[in-house]
Amino acid sequence: MRFLTETFIIFRRQMRLNLRNPAWVIIGLAQPVLYLCLFGPLLEPLAAQIGTTNAYTFFVPGLLLQLGLFGALFAGFGLVAEWREGVVEAERVTPASRTALLLGRVLRDTVLLAAQGVVLIALGFAFGLRGDIGGMVLGLVLTMLVGGACSAASNALALTTKSEDVLAPVLNSISLPVLLLSGILLPISVKTGAPQWLETVSDFIPTKYIVNAIRDTFTGDYATVTTMWGIVWTIALVVAGLWVGTRTFRKENA
Repeated sequence: MRFLTETFIIFRRQMRLNLRNPAWVIIGLAQPVLYLCLFGPLLEPLAAQIGTTNAYTFFVPGLLLQLGLFGALFAGFGLVAEWREGVVEAERVTPASRTALLLGRVLRDTVLLAAQGVVLIALGFAFGLRGDIGGMVLGLVLTMLVGGACSAASNALALTTKSEDVLAPVLNSISLPVLLLSGILLPISVKTGAPQWLETVSDFIPTKYIVNAIRDTFTGDYATVTTMWGIVWTIALVVAGLWVGTRTFRKENA
């Protein structure tokens, strides 16, 4: 019970900071919205070629996962600022659980991601997205879980480097290959014209299986091998992210 209380206190403080300055929430949503508006119409003539009858049912799940990845992956910048201002040090001298210090921040990021995801899906409907509502909810949950994993890993990296100058190039070197090889914007498959070597490389990217699973859920296909593997990889990323994040927070405060 004490652990939940401590987590909620951290979460409440972080949410208040974001609500006072919601600019970053809006900025985080701006990129996928621009992709939706400017890139989505280009996919409509290619719907049959990429194996779908509705380009936005294919495209919006990719944008949703992109939002989860990039919105949470850069969460560590806020922690670096808090460390520099002495906030982290002040939290360290309290008897609060070090895991709660992490989970409160991760919970903040997942709640903000949920709000952004709902807005993105609603805009997708305005552009022509059609699909299974229950599947969209499941896809949003998977995105939130991936975002939570990325948030935990990002905070761990931020607490390790303690420098935006180091954090930025590391995150960019990770995020760009993931974006291109996950098939978020276009499917990575020989059937759609991709070279065999590129498809083979993309098979080693876990988020490829997650975005394909979200696409299946959007169409109402829950009981598929693709969905199963997407859920498995989501759970694996969450476990790995929380383990790394918790270990770093505990080590840093030992």
